[in-house]
Amino acid sequence: MDKFWQTKQLHEMNGDEWESLCDGCGKCCLVKLEDYDTEEIYHTNVACKLLDLKQCRCSDYKGRQDLVDDCVKLDPDSLKSIRWLPDTCSYRLIDEGKPLPDWHHLVTGNRDDVHQVLGSVRHFAVSELEVKKQDIEQHIIQWVD
Repeated sequence: MDKFWQTKQLHEMNGDEWESLCDGCGKCCLVKLEDYDTEEIYHTNVACKLLDLKQCRCSDYKGRQDLVDDCVKLDPDSLKSIRWLPDTCSYRLIDEGKPLPDWHHLVTGNRDDVHQVLGSVRHFAVSELEVKKQDIEQHIIQWVD
């Protein structure tokens, strides 16, 4: 298996390599709240309406930015300005010169491993379609990475 993530910088990767870095945790698809006074980011367990909670994948990846106003397109340039990515995010790890986690599908060959180690949102997220907008603050969580 070609371990491109060990030899290439993020900006050197082709589209398939870039996309394969995603571990499928779904954490980036959770609703975040920002305190505009302090700029502090609060994570919730409320998932974007497009996130398939079983697969932890976007149900309309190609059209997501047309359907979700605040969907962020992650790329090597935007990565540095996104403060809310979890410590386990593969893009963040590679950008910081760190190895992928032992459970990452590029290491193990099994995309389900992220769910087995409870590293995904599959076990606790709820769809934003099930939560009233005024109740989202009740869904604030603390990451334990």
